Amino acid sequence: MHMRILAVLVSILLFAASHAAASMRLKDLVSVEGVRDNQLVGYGLVVGLAGTGDKRQTFFSSQSLTNMLTRMGITVNPTQILVRNMAAVMLTADLPPFAQPGTHIDVTAAAVGDASDLRGGVLLMTSLKGGDGQTYAVAQGPVVTGGFVAGRGGNSQTVNHPTVGRVPEGAIIEKPAPSVPPTTCVKLQLHQEDFTTAARIVAALNKSFGGDNVARAENSAVVTVNAPPLYASHPVEFLAAIENVTVDADRPAKVVVNERTGTIVMGKDVKIAPVSILHGGLTVEIQTQYTVSQPAPFSQGQTTVTPQVGVGVKEDKARNIVLKEGASVEDLVRALTAIGSTPRDIIAILQNLRVAGALEAELEVI
Repeated sequence: MHMRILAVLVSILLFAASHAAASMRLKDLVSVEGVRDNQLVGYGLVVGLAGTGDKRQTFFSSQSLTNMLTRMGITVNPTQILVRNMAAVMLTADLPPFAQPGTHIDVTAAAVGDASDLRGGVLLMTSLKGGDGQTYAVAQGPVVTGGFVAGRGGNSQTVNHPTVGRVPEGAIIEKPAPSVPPTTCVKLQLHQEDFTTAARIVAALNKSFGGDNVARAENSAVVTVNAPPLYASHPVEFLAAIENVTVDADRPAKVVVNERTGTIVMGKDVKIAPVSILHGGLTVEIQTQYTVSQPAPFSQGQTTVTPQVGVGVKEDKARNIVLKEGASVEDLVRALTAIGSTPRDIIAILQNLRVAGALEAELEVI
């Protein structure tokens, strides 16, 4: 199993190394300032549940139902009703840039009370508001969950997460998104700030649009671009042309390690200084077994419990690899694979290499 994981890791690294030199479109490297999503949130009720809704302990769902019925001309006392087919939910959605009224977007509904399952429920009309407190969309429709609960009492089975569901295209936009319209002067925000990449973007844009003053790097994360006279009255076409300019992005040498899952991701530029690695394992196992000493019938003896302690020591044979001058991450992984190292062994070795100063890259543990 470990050898299979390491083989897959080697394949990923070889694929990344062979494709890392390929140029990337600016559309994949930057985003235009002001062209962004906006988060929406709302509070609503899901009805039609088969007895899996909020219980009496969740009093605010009954108050919400009472308020809704009051607006419809029905007066009830919230302390005298018990509706288990209803659940209070929080709604979240993303408002795309330049979204226009009438457009449909997806909505996520999550139970906020003690409802056990939202499957089969219907979301009632709910306003979705932005960070400025204004209503941008209204949501309503059937809730689709990716899980379910089967059985009852102590004999039940839960699959996935039935208290969170989605309402596909369940919200209708009522107000245009607060996006900044494109102009002849735009600012490009790098997804990963880097001085080298910013300088290459400036050079590529100036070369593509035939001028030395078209693009200017403000810092490692922002590049300002002024439209040439040809695109002075066509800002949308100008942005489309910018998106298709290709640039060789520079990536820092970094090793990312996830100790919980044993995942290791390393870039092609990671270099290993000349080093010798001696790796082995020492296992000490101590076991205690309890035996019962039972006296003969009609004797005066007493039953006693006697512990039997056993100690076992196992030391694996040390395995050694040597990395020469100019060794890369590919050489390291191949060598560690050859001596049968597991992903967790590689994580420990990488951490030791970093402490020893032999790993010429940033080591990030997540």
